[in-house]
Amino acid sequence: MISRKKPVIRIACGLHAGGFLFFALFLAPLLGAAQPFRIAIAGLVHGHVSGFLKSAKARNDVVISGLFDPDPALVARYGEQFGVPPASRFTSLNAMLATRPDAVATFTSTAGHRAVVEASARQKIPVMMEKPLATTLVDARAMAQAAKVGGIPVIVNYETTWYPSHAEIWRLVRQNNSVGDIRRMVAMDGHQGPKEIHVQPEFFEWLTDPEQNGAGALFDFGCYGANLMTWLMDGERPLKVTALTQTNKPKIYEDVDDEATVVLQYAKAQGVIQGSWNWPFSRKDLEVYGETGYAIATGGTGLRVRLKDQKADEARTPAELPANTRDPISYLMAIVRSKVAPSGLSSLENNVVVVEILEAARESARSGKTVVLPR
Repeated sequence: MISRKKPVIRIACGLHAGGFLFFALFLAPLLGAAQPFRIAIAGLVHGHVSGFLKSAKARNDVVISGLFDPDPALVARYGEQFGVPPASRFTSLNAMLATRPDAVATFTSTAGHRAVVEASARQKIPVMMEKPLATTLVDARAMAQAAKVGGIPVIVNYETTWYPSHAEIWRLVRQNNSVGDIRRMVAMDGHQGPKEIHVQPEFFEWLTDPEQNGAGALFDFGCYGANLMTWLMDGERPLKVTALTQTNKPKIYEDVDDEATVVLQYAKAQGVIQGSWNWPFSRKDLEVYGETGYAIATGGTGLRVRLKDQKADEARTPAELPANTRDPISYLMAIVRSKVAPSGLSSLENNVVVVEILEAARESARSGKTVVLPR
């Protein structure tokens, strides 16, 4: 078993400062200084792992305590690239979990999430994963049950969770009731396609596998809109789900869709989700229309609002997010250290509903029929 103090030694030595090394090893614990947050990485086939590791290495309060993937070549590649020593590289998930990290960040295929969560829950280690939660509702509910039994937080990371523009829309809709009750939401998330933007080969392999990804663009990008709409509707499940998918580039995406449109029917509102691997540019935009006004977010900081009695749109600059909820690493640390409770966009409750929506959309596209969700 690897000592919990090794990451501290590693960080201190990396500073090449003998005085700081003495402080880190001996004085810091006595003075109550916070120990570096030890994150273990489970799976390396999700391309977002590169950005996560880069962000972690740029912080002085975080250490990557372990890398796991069953492919030793991937473990070696990422270990060398990000300076993770050989002793902290694993091809066994259980061996890495035995080192007792503070949390696990998961970058497997979507279908691989359940195995990581169940193994981590048995060791009572919190888990964060890349979106979406699961490829099936059975897996989503199994992870929720494992988290409950293990007493661990399980959170789902979306890029759009950290958009100040979305937090401002939440305030307008839910805190201030500035636009009235929601009547329509439109989420547009997509890019040119995984091959076209040159994702890593191991990432492309499972993104285009319907078993590992759940679908194509429908799951890869449809999950954003489902996540945001469930949040804005305060957890309400839609009544009906209708979806249309197609493959415009069959020579590239032979087995999965590359274009998806999903319509969600609520009691007094509709949601339209557009997910694409065909667009000329990447975009993640959100439109919310209420009884008396609307708000349109373009990316993370662009926001246009029109409220009752206004004659035109008003451009707004969203406020910066609180430090603990500004990025996935800070949020994970805050949850594990009991500074905030899991809620909203990242929560299991929200994301089980997201998987229910995606699964219904997949069935609707397959059958050509609207799917009515059970009450």
